[in-house]
Amino acid sequence: MKLTLHIWRQESNSDKGAFEIHQLDDLSPDMSVPEMLDHLNIKIIKSGGDPIAFESDCREGICGQCGFVINGHIHSPESHTTTCQTHLRSFKDGETLYIEPFRAKAFPIKKDLMIDRSSLDRIIESGGYIGVNTGQAPEANSTLINHELAEHAFDAAACIGCGACVATCKNASAMLFTSAKVNHLSMLPQGVPERSQRVKNMISQMDKEGFGSCTFTGACEVVCPQGISIINITKTNRRWLWS
Repeated sequence: MKLTLHIWRQESNSDKGAFEIHQLDDLSPDMSVPEMLDHLNIKIIKSGGDPIAFESDCREGICGQCGFVINGHIHSPESHTTTCQTHLRSFKDGETLYIEPFRAKAFPIKKDLMIDRSSLDRIIESGGYIGVNTGQAPEANSTLINHELAEHAFDAAACIGCGACVATCKNASAMLFTSAKVNHLSMLPQGVPERSQRVKNMISQMDKEGFGSCTFTGACEVVCPQGISIINITKTNRRWLWS
């Protein structure tokens, strides 16, 4: 399989970047996109060049750290799919791919395709906790949670913090991510005591990080690899107004 790759190269966030062209004609359709970059990096290293920096960890669609933009598609041209779970059979033989990092003020570029997502970590740190008494853990069956509530909480908790919602939003808003983190804790009994303060702290931190405002276009829900619903945003807005 043959592909022409235009890959964004940038030494650091303060440097100017540009696309670098590579042509590969020995690819397998069963390779994932990160495997293709591994294959390319071996060639670059053997020729004495600087390998392309990109991020990946689990390569199972769980962590989302692999995410970048392929031909304008956030993560992948496939629906609800992370970059690492995108295989070359998703593209046509001989196709040209433009590969670049997620673009957002709050996601400074470390190098090439690697971005700094620590702003999302700081949002979690600002309110992603629950207060519990020290000592022995209570019997699980003593805290009753109905099935529907548990399922909604689990749906919100499925967010992997990849930043795709930010990258696709015209305002670079992190509201889908923040609302998922607010709601999965606030819906369960253990998270109720801090519920009002949590939503204030997390939204305030989101603003401090330089993310834009949500105008509810719904693009975030479309590209989210976990299918997080924008209903979470409406719930968080309501919590914020009531807090």
